Amino acid sequence: MPRFGYVSLVGRPNAGKSTLMNRLVGTKIAIVSDKPQTTRNRILGVRTYDGRGQVVYLDTPGIHRPQHRMNVRMLDAARDAMRDVDVIGLVMDVTEKTGRGDMFAVDMTKRADRPVVLILNKVDLVARPKLLPMIDAWNKGFGFTEIVPVSAETGENVDRLEQAFLDHLPEGEPQYPDDYLTDKPERFFVAELVREQVLRHTRNELPYTTAVVVDKFEEPDESGLMRLYCSILVERESQKPIVVGRGGDMVKRIGTGARLELERFFDTRVYLDLRVKVQGDWREDERVLDELGQ
Repeated sequence: MPRFGYVSLVGRPNAGKSTLMNRLVGTKIAIVSDKPQTTRNRILGVRTYDGRGQVVYLDTPGIHRPQHRMNVRMLDAARDAMRDVDVIGLVMDVTEKTGRGDMFAVDMTKRADRPVVLILNKVDLVARPKLLPMIDAWNKGFGFTEIVPVSAETGENVDRLEQAFLDHLPEGEPQYPDDYLTDKPERFFVAELVREQVLRHTRNELPYTTAVVVDKFEEPDESGLMRLYCSILVERESQKPIVVGRGGDMVKRIGTGARLELERFFDTRVYLDLRVKVQGDWREDERVLDELGQ
């Protein structure tokens, strides 16, 4: 019998969950950056394995100490994603020393009372002699269902991880069409791909105080041109010139990078209009957070 079920990917910020998610579903549906807390929403992705089953993967925000209402919602999303799944994949970054935050994440998965597969990610960045003691240490006393070392970046050992998930899912027929990818609307990916470029081009505190709103979404016209109008939100007036840049050079770089990603994603030509707006304390504003889907 084939297998069907839900797998939640959880872990600390920057553990590589989104890179792994994209690798597992076979295409980019989660934005990636080197900034912590890049993922703000639960993202669903479906992968069908011919003859073996279908897995619904859930990428989640990184588990961290919340400082704003937005962060509280992010942590709630991570918790919720562990409640109604069949298997939890706990992603750990093997290049970082294990700390209290990691142990907090471990405790959260234990309380969920589900099979937990420990995923030791970024093994391509550590010497192999160091890896075996790590696996041995995690094997002692934690009771993980399985421990699988992988590299989400290179794809190393991901096939073994996929089989581990399938092994622990219940028997069942696929519930989604073979070509089904995600439940997120197109506007979500527009905002995320623009925000990815904001993360890539800005530094310091700006990545955490910015958000993207899609003001207008026009389907491709007869010539195949899609028109998109978005606003980049910042919290303070002093931040607006940083995002705009001298003579508009920064927002132009953000727009060029985002347009290229959007054209790849939608496979059509894109006209992208970006504006920068000040929305004070938007991370504490329930109405704005609802509008952003966060």
